[in-house]
Amino acid sequence: MNEQFEEFLKNHDLRGLSSIKKSDLHNHLGRGGNINYFSSKFNLKIDPPPSKFESMYHMDEWFRENIKMKCPYIKRLEAGFVQAADDNISVFAPCFGLDEEMTIGGMPVDAFIDKMNSFNKELAPNTILLPELAFTWRCDVDKEYSRLDEVLSYNWFKSLDINSGEFEQPVKNFKKIYRKAKEHGLRLRAHVGEFGTADDVMEAVEELELDEVHHGIAAADSEFVLNWLSKHKIQLNICPSSNVKLSVVESYEAHPIRKIYDYGIPVTINTDDMLVFNQSASQEYLNLYKCGLMNAQELNDIRKVGLREVDYYKL
Repeated sequence: MNEQFEEFLKNHDLRGLSSIKKSDLHNHLGRGGNINYFSSKFNLKIDPPPSKFESMYHMDEWFRENIKMKCPYIKRLEAGFVQAADDNISVFAPCFGLDEEMTIGGMPVDAFIDKMNSFNKELAPNTILLPELAFTWRCDVDKEYSRLDEVLSYNWFKSLDINSGEFEQPVKNFKKIYRKAKEHGLRLRAHVGEFGTADDVMEAVEELELDEVHHGIAAADSEFVLNWLSKHKIQLNICPSSNVKLSVVESYEAHPIRKIYDYGIPVTINTDDMLVFNQSASQEYLNLYKCGLMNAQELNDIRKVGLREVDYYKL
């Protein structure tokens, strides 16, 4: 399989790459499907996203007008599982957030879990599902903490994340949530260092005792932080197309994953919001290869890092 993956990269064979097992550890499942799937499944005309978004607000506006208003949430989740199967995502860690009434997408948590498990079994039977519980940076920490025991009692979620804005409140505010999640054996992650600084990445890892960082590419601006992350083996789950299309980095050729990888920091390649950025995991690998940033062996090494995620859960 290693030789096949590398050969498919060298031949720019996207179909072949889609047949090889890989992971997607940074995936907002409500935005994780394929535009073509929606167009055919629901007979919708969806304009392709722009080559680059002007801002996060511009991205959210495009998503709301072109996807969210046309496609119910549960159907978008279904599409995410279909995409995982189509791209041979064998290790899948999509994130889900609770709403105000202790439901997810309008369904009670237990019913939602049953629905996701059925999607997994019926639509992506070869995919290992590692669900992630996600809070937003702007959330009411005390309220979320008060219901955490009940949510985690289902023993379904495998990791924890905070996302949607890095600067809404100090990272230390989330410490009690992360301590509780650690007691329950969850893998600890957070969105940080996408728009912030290298110091933000290090602070979040230290304060929350993170195992992994979603994005984290700002670490590339500090040799000290890069060495620190490497020493502590903190994994960065990187989404190249997201970074390029949100103008966090200029191009694939300039992406800091090259520098981060060279420091010996474990990295994975992921889709983030495929419905928005319109790039599958296989396409993400191919983009980095075609632009000459990384060679086939290096990308295959990264692929294997993602597949090893299941080792943490003794599955």
